[in-house]
Amino acid sequence: MSERHFPLLQRRTSMSIGIIGAGNIGRAFATALANNNIRATLSNSQGPDSLKEVVAAIGPTIEAGTREEAASKDIVLVAVNWSKLPKALATLPDFGGRIVIDANNPIEAPLFKPAELNGRLSTEVFADLVPGARVVKAFNHLQPHLLSGDPKAEGGSRVLFYSGDDARAKAEVGALISRLGFTGIDLGPVSVGGKLVQFPGGPLPALNLVKFG
Repeated sequence: MSERHFPLLQRRTSMSIGIIGAGNIGRAFATALANNNIRATLSNSQGPDSLKEVVAAIGPTIEAGTREEAASKDIVLVAVNWSKLPKALATLPDFGGRIVIDANNPIEAPLFKPAELNGRLSTEVFADLVPGARVVKAFNHLQPHLLSGDPKAEGGSRVLFYSGDDARAKAEVGALISRLGFTGIDLGPVSVGGKLVQFPGGPLPALNLVKFG
């Protein structure tokens, strides 16, 4: 399925990528991009100067930028501690139909106490923080070292799940997943897929699945 979507990303070679959050998931995603010579802007709450050594270690296609610079890209991945999300996304302009990837989990170390979501899915809560965005849930269920590692390490193609309510946005994210060397599996709308990959509670987080053949 993801291979069918691959030409979408190929036709739009100028698509830019930004990352808000330079924790484990944000850095792992940046590393996966760098491994495939894909350019991206990595940001955090402390500013570009704090990321100079981080981006230098990841690779030359990753640059440090401000939160606003990362948020201006065509595809924006957000991976921030749950309690810090509102502040991290506050005052950003309307996303104007651009794609925002929700790579967040509603839980935090060291206590790993689930956040109170009042019966909603975490992606539904997240979507309220990114007005105008076409939200796709992805890159949150796999452990960071597997996301940044070789997706073909086990002899097949490591699986990445994604879900969303906008078909075109999902196709673009599926194309990116394929370009990174993973097998993308579309879990459907957020009401279904968001529930399956949500951590804690969903059955799919931390599963290292590989497709052969």
